[in-house]
Amino acid sequence: MKMLKKFTLLITLIFCSQLLFASGGADSLKQRPALLVNHIDSLKKQLELTSDSLKGSAYIRIADEYIRFDTISNRKVQREYQDAAISNAMSALHYFSKYDDSVGLRRCFDNLAKVYHAQKKYTQAKWFTLQSNGISRAFNDDPGTIASLLELASIKSDIGDYTLAMRDLNEALSISGRKHYPQMESQVQLSYAMLYNSLKNPGKAAIALKRHQAIDDSIKKAEDAMLLAKQKEIDSAELAKKKAYLTGSSAPYAFSSSKKQPLLPYSYLSSF
Repeated sequence: MKMLKKFTLLITLIFCSQLLFASGGADSLKQRPALLVNHIDSLKKQLELTSDSLKGSAYIRIADEYIRFDTISNRKVQREYQDAAISNAMSALHYFSKYDDSVGLRRCFDNLAKVYHAQKKYTQAKWFTLQSNGISRAFNDDPGTIASLLELASIKSDIGDYTLAMRDLNEALSISGRKHYPQMESQVQLSYAMLYNSLKNPGKAAIALKRHQAIDDSIKKAEDAMLLAKQKEIDSAELAKKKAYLTGSSAPYAFSSSKKQPLLPYSYLSSF
């Protein structure tokens, strides 16, 4: 039981730290509501000047701002943002459907699924996630398919459909491994850890968590190696420029003409 509580806390801390990193840390969370209001007001003004064919994109941008409701601590304001996110996503859905914009439709489905999931309206959340998954599969969008599978697994886990949740994670792991998406594979492992934690299996939760951390460490090392290589390339280019400059300016007072200067006659020189 103690081990289970330990892994529950560890998984929660990792998940929360990722949310804080994505939103710029605790300080930015305190400032975000005011920034959100200003930005949303600006987007609404732009919406009034937007042509009919682009209104879907305008509405979904507004919905994207309201979808950050999870950065707001006040529950009443959070609920207002959730309702506004649904309203604007539905408006965007109307225009994207009208102009047969599949990418826009998927963004709407993802936003709606997130809000309904947060509100524990699992039937609606599952339905919209399935729509997103269907579009991703139709267009061979593997990252989109993986993301929707992770969301489906989370919803199914919340309602106790652990077997189906495991099946979705297994497929997500297969795709992410086959297509070499380490960042997404890391997220799949974290989802495994959370699912095993729900199943009260701390041993397997610990294994999944270690895999998640190992993949993240590997990604970090690869990124550091790339940055180091890039810096070495820059340093080499700068060194080459410096050498070229020094070589070209090694004799600054030499005459550039190859012709010999005529000698002054001796009689002229003797006059000095």
